[in-house]
Amino acid sequence: MRRIPLLAAAGALLLGVFTAPAAHSAPSTFVHPGVTVSKAQLDFARTEVLAGAQPWKSAYDQMMASDYADLNRTPKPRATVECGSYSNPDYGCTDEREDAIAAYTDALAWYITKDARYAQKAIQIMDAWSATITSHTNSNAPLQTGWAGSSWPKAAEIIRYTYTGGWANEGRFATMLRNVYLPTVIKGSNSNGNWELTMTEAAVGISVFLEDKASYDSAMARFRTRTAAYVYLASDGSVPKTVPSQNLDTTAKIVSYWQGQSTFVTGLTQETCRDFTHTGYGISSISHVAETSRIQGQDLYGTDVGERLRQALGFQAKYQLGTAVPSWLCGGTLNLGLGPVTEVGYNALHNRLGIAMTNTQTLTHNQRPAGSNNLFVAWETLTHGDNPN
Repeated sequence: MRRIPLLAAAGALLLGVFTAPAAHSAPSTFVHPGVTVSKAQLDFARTEVLAGAQPWKSAYDQMMASDYADLNRTPKPRATVECGSYSNPDYGCTDEREDAIAAYTDALAWYITKDARYAQKAIQIMDAWSATITSHTNSNAPLQTGWAGSSWPKAAEIIRYTYTGGWANEGRFATMLRNVYLPTVIKGSNSNGNWELTMTEAAVGISVFLEDKASYDSAMARFRTRTAAYVYLASDGSVPKTVPSQNLDTTAKIVSYWQGQSTFVTGLTQETCRDFTHTGYGISSISHVAETSRIQGQDLYGTDVGERLRQALGFQAKYQLGTAVPSWLCGGTLNLGLGPVTEVGYNALHNRLGIAMTNTQTLTHNQRPAGSNNLFVAWETLTHGDNPN
């Protein structure tokens, strides 16, 4: 790892403003189900669970024992979901996020068991919200829209393209995604990077479900720019790349935005010195968008996206596993708690591409089965753990 000290005087002359290097066009024909998890991946997971193989069987059992898989669950939709900072006030915020995860959980349960009750429960939850919600309000509205908007299309894709029992209100659900979620998440955010990455994940997933090529292209371009501005590589120069709309045009502004960190090393993220929990949100969304893009025919793991993801995972995993924190990093103190966010990136980079990722591997295996963060990440040992597809 090469450490790049901050060049206080010259830094302003070397600031990197990143623009996506090439157009990332939508596929000529969208692949379904194709948001984060593919049919081949679902088939593999189902085969392993039914065979009682590990870690998939324990991951499945964990999912089925959760409240999210409860067939007696009653959805709690609201017309207006109001979410303040850190979801305070919380008027429907937790209910919306958890109902969206429950719909996805039920969709996975349906696929593995072929028990139609789970598909019907997923549909009931999605229908309840599509019949009710009209808006998100207050300061956390963009992030809330991104969190819930990341889970809804994952559920809808599985139901729409694998359940043959019918979904009468599918069109209304699509209208909800197009009118209530997409206009917010497609605009992105100039807040901390995890906001825009999660919102972009939602925009990409919704675009796949809607087969909206224009919004897919827009979201993917924003994703490339934000990913480069979220994870630092030594090849970026003396300071991290930036998002043009944020006007981070001096070294001092960049250091402030990076939580006061003035020494930049490969794998450091914009939120590492804030805490690992929010960093984990950003890393997770990078992996989800890269996985969706791969399913849709454009593999970003061999680009700077994959390298940034690999380095971010490895850097954070090392300290999450207990490596002593040097004084130059975040003042010598880190707030740990990365969360269940390593499976997708680890599987893509290590298992598919054969890249050694010792720290990430250790952390991933230690955390199995990976559960849910109750926001937008759920059951990824089941869907992506050592999945060859």
